[in-house]
Amino acid sequence: MQSNEYSSQLNTLLAQSRRVWLVTGTAGFIGSNLVESLLRCNQRVVGLDNYATGHRANLVEVKTLVGPEAWSRFEMLEGDICDRAVCQRAVAHADVVLHQAALGSVPRSLIEPVASHASNVTGFVNLLWACKEAGIRRFVYASSSAVYGDHPALPKREEQVGACLSPYAATKAANELYANVFARCYGLECIGLRYFNVFGPRQDPNGAYAAVIPKWIQAMIRGEPIQINGDGETSRDFCYVANVVQANLRAALISDPAALNQAYNVAVGDRTTLNQLFEILKTGLLPRCPKLRDVAPVYADFRAGDVRHSEADISKARNLLGYEPTHCIGEGMEEALDWYVSNLCKDQ
Repeated sequence: MQSNEYSSQLNTLLAQSRRVWLVTGTAGFIGSNLVESLLRCNQRVVGLDNYATGHRANLVEVKTLVGPEAWSRFEMLEGDICDRAVCQRAVAHADVVLHQAALGSVPRSLIEPVASHASNVTGFVNLLWACKEAGIRRFVYASSSAVYGDHPALPKREEQVGACLSPYAATKAANELYANVFARCYGLECIGLRYFNVFGPRQDPNGAYAAVIPKWIQAMIRGEPIQINGDGETSRDFCYVANVVQANLRAALISDPAALNQAYNVAVGDRTTLNQLFEILKTGLLPRCPKLRDVAPVYADFRAGDVRHSEADISKARNLLGYEPTHCIGEGMEEALDWYVSNLCKDQ
């Protein structure tokens, strides 16, 4: 789907509903894409971020893209969801919450489990309680495909989860438990979105916990080796960020009671191995970087805590939310590659 078609779809979703949206994790990859889409659709947005993993540059880019009139409908708060007072201030005038703030990454959680718990669980409960106290009804939050753990079934269906394989996975499973409890005890309308490997503009390639797609693109352009953990046959359901934005908005606006207080897969419903991903990126970059023609990946040990295969069944989100992915990995990469090349390697 072309960008103008996608914008039209979002406008249709929001046409009858001008609200104040709180987006946490605003300066992050997914959060900044949500802010951009909401502002383009004539909404008012409050942002909350402590910049632990998000970047102010992402919001600068959004400001440039949406223009001054739309940007005037945005208010930014700097603070940490681990602080209850910050959460109370953030929700004060909001109608709906899109909660994206978290310390992501399986490897990070294995090294820093206490920090992951504080942000992902304590911060989550702080925000839920603030919403309850403020009378906010709809709370949409980012869960993760990591909750499926060691369950062997493919594709992944929401009702079939296994044992968690990392502290990060445990925090996301705890989020779903707390959301269900707050729904039962306090009447919040909570919807969890189990993201599968999301990619797209404003995704950070730097640091020890960078996602594979921006990290590999940057390395390819710089002529650095591409390391694949394992044999390269590990597979993921790569999901373009436009699909994630759509899922958040549909979850926020759905009126069907049967759709509430549920968790949904947000993905494409397909698998791509790391070896296939390498070839997709190499092929896309070859016109810009002919030196990649003879490049091959370097294989290393499997990474602790990683799930071997991941593929989503998205029928539940289709049936109850009306979700329909607009971009497969090829279409998403075609749309995002210019951004990756322009922004990840400015020093090249």
